[in-house]
Amino acid sequence: MPFAKIDGIDTRYEVMGDGPPLLMFSPGGFDARIEKWTDLGVYKRIRLLDHLPKHFRCIVFDRRENGQSGGRVERITWAHFARQGAGLLDHLGIERAHLMGGCMGCCPVSAFAVAYPDRTLSMVHYWPVGGANYRISGHQRFARHLAFVEENGLQAVVDLVRSHDKNFSGDPRGGPWGQPIRNSDDFAAEYAALDVGRYLLTVTAMYRGLIDRDTAPGAEPEDLMRLDIPALVVPGADGFHATSAARYLQECLSGSEYWDVPTDDQTEENAPARVIDFLKAAG
Repeated sequence: MPFAKIDGIDTRYEVMGDGPPLLMFSPGGFDARIEKWTDLGVYKRIRLLDHLPKHFRCIVFDRRENGQSGGRVERITWAHFARQGAGLLDHLGIERAHLMGGCMGCCPVSAFAVAYPDRTLSMVHYWPVGGANYRISGHQRFARHLAFVEENGLQAVVDLVRSHDKNFSGDPRGGPWGQPIRNSDDFAAEYAALDVGRYLLTVTAMYRGLIDRDTAPGAEPEDLMRLDIPALVVPGADGFHATSAARYLQECLSGSEYWDVPTDDQTEENAPARVIDFLKAAG
């Protein structure tokens, strides 16, 4: 698969199909790779990438710090992920696109639409993350990483993540830069040499900003309410994708469509067709 240098960071991407452009922010939390569209939970069941490329030019990519994309230690916000998507569109010479996010990928979709409304044709939020349990568990995951760093140092993080293939969710001690550490010896060396005190402050500010509410993160409600962009919201219903988070997006996005179908009834037979019909109607 090709790579693009975006904001100084390598981004692995793939373009599938032909038609109007559809920029797809991968599901998978802090393991947001292209492959998650086909091998993770509901996305494996509904097989979107078997259907969407027949109608749209699907642009899929590894989010920064995930998969084979690179990373940079900084206070990452949802705006950083949105800029990665916009930079990928620039690289491909695309001015405007439909957006689709799955799981945590819904958060940068919201941030993108707020930052670049003129570049956003429509939005699909499929199983947006959110809810009290999501916030609590997310904070706990970062707290475990910070405690490990404070006790053992950053070289111990490098040694840990290179001893197994678990992601941040599988072993929170390894933190959100585990995959770039595995991918690059240079990144690993620079990471291990960082000042621990400054690192702790950076990561604390980062997770408090990313996971800052008991509903869907990504953009402020007042900014979402000002948008005039067609949107489709498809709810999840578990501890990380609370139905309340989907309803929150429905409330904030004026005129949005809400596909009120139980999660077990979202299938390959109906889910891709619902998304395709929405995107085609949105232009």
